[in-house]
Amino acid sequence: MGEEILKNKIERIHELVLYLNESSYAYYVLDDPKIEDSEYDKLYDELRELENETKYILKNSPTQRVGDVVLDKFEKSVHKAKMWSLDKVTSFESFELWHNKNLKASNENNLGSPSYIVVQKFDGVSINLIYENGEFIKASTRGNGEIGENVTEQAKTIKSIPLSINDMGSFEIRGEVIMTKEEFEKYNRVANIPLKNLRNGASGALRNLDVNETKKRKLDTFIYDVAYYDEGKFSTYFEILNFLKDNKFKHPEFKLCKTLDEVKEEIKRIESLKDNLNYDIDGVVVSVNELDLRSILGYTVKHPKFSIAYKFEAEEVMTKLIGVEWNVGRSGRVSPTAILEPTDVSGITIKRATLNNIDDIVRKNVKLNCDVLIRRSNDVIPEIIKGLGREGLEEIEIPTICPSCKSPLSRDGVHLYCTNTISCRPQIVKSIVHFASRDAMNIEGFSEKLADQFYEKLCVKRISNLYEITFDDLLTLDKVKEKKANNILRSIEKSKECNLYNFIYALGIKNVGLKTSKDIVKEYKTLDRIMSVTREELDKIYGIGDVILDDIFKFLNNEGVREEIRRLIELGVKFKYEEEVEVQDNLFNGKIVVVTGTIKNLSRKDIKELLEKLGARISESVSKKTDYVIFGENAGSKLSKAKSLNLNMISEDEFNEIIEKIGI
Repeated sequence: MGEEILKNKIERIHELVLYLNESSYAYYVLDDPKIEDSEYDKLYDELRELENETKYILKNSPTQRVGDVVLDKFEKSVHKAKMWSLDKVTSFESFELWHNKNLKASNENNLGSPSYIVVQKFDGVSINLIYENGEFIKASTRGNGEIGENVTEQAKTIKSIPLSINDMGSFEIRGEVIMTKEEFEKYNRVANIPLKNLRNGASGALRNLDVNETKKRKLDTFIYDVAYYDEGKFSTYFEILNFLKDNKFKHPEFKLCKTLDEVKEEIKRIESLKDNLNYDIDGVVVSVNELDLRSILGYTVKHPKFSIAYKFEAEEVMTKLIGVEWNVGRSGRVSPTAILEPTDVSGITIKRATLNNIDDIVRKNVKLNCDVLIRRSNDVIPEIIKGLGREGLEEIEIPTICPSCKSPLSRDGVHLYCTNTISCRPQIVKSIVHFASRDAMNIEGFSEKLADQFYEKLCVKRISNLYEITFDDLLTLDKVKEKKANNILRSIEKSKECNLYNFIYALGIKNVGLKTSKDIVKEYKTLDRIMSVTREELDKIYGIGDVILDDIFKFLNNEGVREEIRRLIELGVKFKYEEEVEVQDNLFNGKIVVVTGTIKNLSRKDIKELLEKLGARISESVSKKTDYVIFGENAGSKLSKAKSLNLNMISEDEFNEIIEKIGI
């Protein structure tokens, strides 16, 4: 092929990619087709032929969305910015309480009344999209908020996700993957196994290793946020949404509201439309518009304080209770679950519902074979609102022995507990599953079914037994071949090196979550120190109440627990310890510090961890309360504000000198 001919063909490739992408944007995002399907197909075929001839393929070419890949497994993907869940309210009274907190924080910092952006809350699957230098690089699921699964190939089949954008920065862009009602109905007309609902249709497709199956479901997106971006790029959420629009993402309809009444009216308007939409929504999301105020409000352990989900009233239906099943949890608690006559709630077939405890059964007047009113809300297991128990119906029998191991049950308040903590199968299996979970020892590929086989066939009766399993042992299990056995052993071996707080969480102390585990490790640093801590010392950790304090102290002083920890260490489990840092005599101890701009050789996360070790409190926003502003290259509006407030400012070179003198 001559050089001039090749050059012309490459130019034609650029023209076709640009035109076809513009046409896809008009069709899938704007819902305003510019060309007929037959013309699009003809130009697409021409492009594919030119690419095959020249071997010249642009990364944003529509041919790169093919979707004929079958992947071996999902790879993990770490998010640059955490994917938070939202706190929820279901009434205007609760919403006003949230607004009043925002107003108070805004007034205290002389920022005036907050404005809000209101968008629909989509009932789909969260997705994180990464763009670098204008190119789509990766897509991942939410996962645990910090680590998700790589679904890049699956995301490429979604036509409303652009493969390139105009901006050349680095971005993490957030949205929701959905399946429309129209595509749901089309799929179910020809499917061997019909989908139950739109959300499952989207979730099952996005997390399908056969990318061709993802493509068949013709998923769509609504993109609503930029979570990671160059500092100073945006000052309001309104600007972020317009950035998404300018870069041709399919973004939700949104409204900027200046008053509380405007927000309420918009919520009512969206609720009145929800049944006529081509996709499912289950509420609205209301977010503070001003990013300065967002920085001041910050986050709880689970949620941003600057956004909230207003959930629409949940659907309630009547059905019949046909039985009660008693199940044993990890802590030994024996809880009732109602078995129902199958009924449909919001597209979901409901067969079971929550009965929290003995008190719940009596208070709600629930009896066998009685009619019950059930409600499903916030994607949780349905609950029984009330029973219509009539005279003559059979009372629900409260068990006196464990449904699994037949040991006597004890009663503590409204709860029942199995007294056998040594050999009760569900307790042991669930403890092993918890120990192996992602936020604990993170043993990949582990499941309750596998743990059940470990218990039954390999006599794994305590968590330390996991580290004694051999390759030959694994081959005796159902559906475990050589490759899977090697993967399991590799994951178990890898888990031996872990953060101390993950290990503390993995032990399964009653009422102790990951945050409390981190707080304990932050305070006492080493396992030896934690194991010797007194009750009075534990009481000094902020946020630990008397009940949790007692649970921790009893657990750590249980000789069986201590012996199991010793056994785990003997089997090779090692912990990453936090180094003790002397913080009494340094510039940052007890001070509020803001970092802005780029500091060479240190990521923002590294700087934050370093300053926190020195006793500093890191803030995302500059205010009169700020003690120091550390600035590097390309410092933005925060530096300007610091100057206007006459705050103490520390340059990158000065910061490095201070750190060097401290000796870190």
